[in-house]
Amino acid sequence: MNLKFLGDLDRDMKVLEVGSNIGNQLLCLQKAGFKNLYGIELQSYAVQLSKSRTKGINIIQGSAFDLVFTSGLLIHIAPKDIGRVWDEIQRCTKQYIWGFEYYSDEYTQVDYRGHRDLLWKTNFLKLFLDRFTKLAVVKEEHFKYLDNDNVDTMFLLEKIR
Repeated sequence: MNLKFLGDLDRDMKVLEVGSNIGNQLLCLQKAGFKNLYGIELQSYAVQLSKSRTKGINIIQGSAFDLVFTSGLLIHIAPKDIGRVWDEIQRCTKQYIWGFEYYSDEYTQVDYRGHRDLLWKTNFLKLFLDRFTKLAVVKEEHFKYLDNDNVDTMFLLEKIR
């Protein structure tokens, strides 16, 4: 059944199983040639057992994370793709989103090591709040560089229940 659904997919893609238990399905995927396998499991005994049964599969204990953060990541996501990244961050956190990114009042493309379309700065906090109405700002601060006019922003958001 797995091959019927996943047979044509890239074997180098990153795969996360939520609720991986003792790793049976991840082992099946590994045998089918998938290489970048991850699992998250709530029960500690299942994590320990799966680690003893598997090799090269990254399994951790947990459910949703209390805090999900980025540090210099959002700046490298193209504006047309960033919504999917925000959706995933919002989905994975139970309570907080913490960010540390380059800042600008508007989306600004920045040359990165001689290349274009690899780095952008913007007001990531505002865009988060525009996309998700059930987030509240806990704290935000801007940090100006000492030797130029660039600014970074650090922010902490909390889900409103």
